[in-house]
Amino acid sequence: MGTSEVGDNPTREFLYQVDRSAQASSQAIRAAWRNYQTPIDYGIAPMDLPKVAACIEAGLDTQLYHVSFRNNSFDTHVQQPALHRRLLSYACDGIHGFVRDLQRIGQADRVVLLVYSEFGRRVPENANLGTDHGTANVMFMIGEPVVGGHYGQQPSLTQLVDGDNMAYTTDFRRVYATAIQSWLGGDASRVLGAGFEPLAVFG
Repeated sequence: MGTSEVGDNPTREFLYQVDRSAQASSQAIRAAWRNYQTPIDYGIAPMDLPKVAACIEAGLDTQLYHVSFRNNSFDTHVQQPALHRRLLSYACDGIHGFVRDLQRIGQADRVVLLVYSEFGRRVPENANLGTDHGTANVMFMIGEPVVGGHYGQQPSLTQLVDGDNMAYTTDFRRVYATAIQSWLGGDASRVLGAGFEPLAVFG
């Protein structure tokens, strides 16, 4: 296929640009990970956080990275207490290792983690010694630039709504607005479709 033929089709040219960009990004990430060595222990479920640290140390231009637990590990409903504690310890180990690694490579003051789940939990225990999906949840912002503390009002465990759900007290979009506007310097209202007041997480 000739260059002129590609240029005559803007849609096809766009797809070729996306492909070239993806190939270049893939090569850069592979090189960063191949050249990365760390003595830090991330635990048994690192959630790809060592690869993120490798990309940061390599100086990639990426501003946002997303990692997750695989196979819906936290989607627990049966015999939950021991399993949930174990999963939380795995998550803590990975996050703690990542923060220590950022300190080691001198990047801890440039990185903030936002930890979230797409579902919360109901208060009462179900018949299988677990809890079912619910509404209100907790979110964490972690990093040296963060002013530590508890933000928002604690949800009530007794004044429940809509089938044993906790009534949330802080709109999760305020947390997103905090990350977008106060940390990344973006236009939160444009991303979220409305204005949400950021929390004073960064002073």
